[in-house]
Amino acid sequence: MKKKDLILIGVILLAAAACWAGFRMFGEQKGNMLVITVDGEVYGTYDLSVDQEIIIGSTNRCEIKDGAARMTEADCPDQLCRKQKSIDASGGTIVCLPNKVVLEIYRNGEDEQADTIAQ
Repeated sequence: MKKKDLILIGVILLAAAACWAGFRMFGEQKGNMLVITVDGEVYGTYDLSVDQEIIIGSTNRCEIKDGAARMTEADCPDQLCRKQKSIDASGGTIVCLPNKVVLEIYRNGEDEQADTIAQ
């Protein structure tokens, strides 16, 4: 093999490794989940890639659209949960304290169990 052949093979291997690393780190966010808890109990787990509207009991309504979740309706007096920005695959939490509703994003590979619960 000539020197130019070795350089070409090296460049191709480097490009392949860079592509693999890029897909591994920044690849598709499929599998990101919205976990809804009500009064400390898991109400449901929903895929962020599926647009849908979720009615949470008789008190709240949540919407998943374009990979982001937001609270669209709540019967609490301050409406702070509705005023919070949407949460997406980068993480985040929306809390409705009066109704004890929590919307939380779990990314790929994260454990969905709480580490500790203080009472």
